[in-house]
Formats: sequence, C-alpha cells, structure tokens
Amino acid sequence: MKQNRSVRNGPQRLLVRIWRARMAYLFLLPGIVYLIVFRYIPIGGLTLAFRNFNARMGIWRSPWAGFVHFQRLFVTPRAVSSILNTLLISFGRLLFEFPVPIIIAILFNEMRGVKVKKLYQTIVTFPHFLSWVIVATILQDFFGTYGVANHVLNLFGLPSANFLTNPSTFRGFIFFTADWKEAGWSSIIFIASLAGINSELYEAAAIDGAGRLRRIWHVTLPGLRATIITMLILKVGSSMNAGFEQIFNLRNPVVLSQVDIIDTYVYDITFSATPNYSFSTAVGLFKSLVNCVLLVLANMGTKALFGQGLFGEKKEEG
Repeated sequence: MKQNRSVRNGPQRLLVRIWRARMAYLFLLPGIVYLIVFRYIPIGGLTLAFRNFNARMGIWRSPWAGFVHFQRLFVTPRAVSSILNTLLISFGRLLFEFPVPIIIAILFNEMRGVKVKKLYQTIVTFPHFLSWVIVATILQDFFGTYGVANHVLNLFGLPSANFLTNPSTFRGFIFFTADWKEAGWSSIIFIASLAGINSELYEAAAIDGAGRLRRIWHVTLPGLRATIITMLILKVGSSMNAGFEQIFNLRNPVVLSQVDIIDTYVYDITFSATPNYSFSTAVGLFKSLVNCVLLVLANMGTKALFGQGLFGEKKEEG
C-alpha cells in the first residue's frame, strides 16, 4: 500500500515542484521551443538523403532511393578528393592551430603588467570580430601578386612570391591566417581556466627552486589539463567541418585541388550547378555521422591515455 501511494504521489510531487519553480520553467520555455522547432523537427528532413527529391511531390511523397546518394559520394572523384582534403586540413588544424591558443594563454599568464596584458589581449582578440570576407580582401591586397608583401620583396631585390596561388604552400597559408584571426579569441577559455589555479602552487614551486619553465610544466599545464582534453575532443569531433567560410573566401581555381573540402563541394553542387538536394543532404548526414564517430573515439582515446574524457575522469576499478 505504501509503495502504491508513493507511485501515485510521485507525479503529483513532480507537478508541485514544477509549479513552485514555474518562473524558471517559463524562462526555459523559449529555448525549449527553439530546440524543438529548429533542431528536432528538421531531423525528419534527413529522409531526403534516402529519396529522389521531387519539388512537386515534396519530401514525404518523393520516391525512396535507398543508399544511391551515399554510393555516389564514394565514386565521384571530386567528392572523394574533398573528403581527403577535409581530413588533411582538419589534421593540420589540430597540429598547427590547436596549440596556439594554449601558448598565448600561458604567455598572458606569465605577464605581470595588467595594463600591458589588457592591451595585448585586445590586439590578439580583435581579428576575431572581422568577417572572413573582410579578412580575405585584406589578405588579397597584402599577399596578392601586386600586393604589399611582393612590393617589399622587390625593394630588396627578391623575386615576387605566389602566396595565394601556390598549391604546395596554400594549406600552410590557411593555417597561418586562421591562427592570426582566431587564436586570440580561442585563448580566452584557457585564460579563464588559468585564473582558477591556486596561486599558492606557484609560490610553493618557486620556494622549491622551480624556474619559470618548470612552473609552467608542473603547475600551469596540469591546471589546464581538463580544459585541453575537453577542447581537443570537441575539436576532433568537428573534424569534418574544416572551415568553410575561410576557404570559400580565400580559394581560387589554381589551389582548388588542395582546399576543396566537403562544404565547398556541397555548396558548388547545390548552387553552382543543377541542384540535387537529396545528394547534398546525404553528404551532410555523412559528415555528421563521421563527426559523431570521431567524437566517441576521441573521448575513448583520451580516457585510455589520460584517464579523463568529455564526461569526467575514468573510474578506477576496485
């Protein structure tokens, strides 16, 4: 009887708690509606990837096509090339872009002058607020064939360089410009993590005779460990998003073979040729599935190597 009463009272107690916190739930309501309307309902549109879309018939009445569009993704030469480019550029971003915000945060942490620190933080974070359209125009004027950089080289008797039209170096140029624009902004989360490190740890390390580099190695980096692991997992989990806006604004026909990623490929086949919305949806779904798999694998890998993953530390057996 007591158990039956508790079962009956369970929903009633829940409703009472919701009513008591009704103002909090009221504030949550717009966000919940947004998620339902713009995140969950559109999931039904993913069936387009398995249909031959006909605009007159609509999504739900278009005939089923099975996995035809996914098969096309792996037999079309440009599609295969764009997948490989996406993975290569994403790996390069992990190698050349991910560590830079950490280094910037550590450098700021080692600075003593508050005013100077704020000045440098403003300088390195400002490019983030410029769109890639503006940045691409600036880079074109500076690194173009008749840009400032080549004028300076010519003044010193050096030949002009093809900064924007050299396929062998353009990927490096992509990484360099992304670091210039986004590294300062990305360092903010690491700076916030450094603020939570107990200053007494630095004092104890200094008393024990540890120099600046040793304090960074034994105090600063361990204090950043959880944040670094979390950001690394999220970065790996978004590997199939290799930076559409940057590459779209900086690419040109000469270097297209080196930087043609999945997003630019989908854009071209959707808007620059005869639209095939079913194939575009299949490519997008493939990207999401790969990102999900990479996220899970990265989380498992960090747990195995460092004992910590996206959802906390690994529990010790026994």
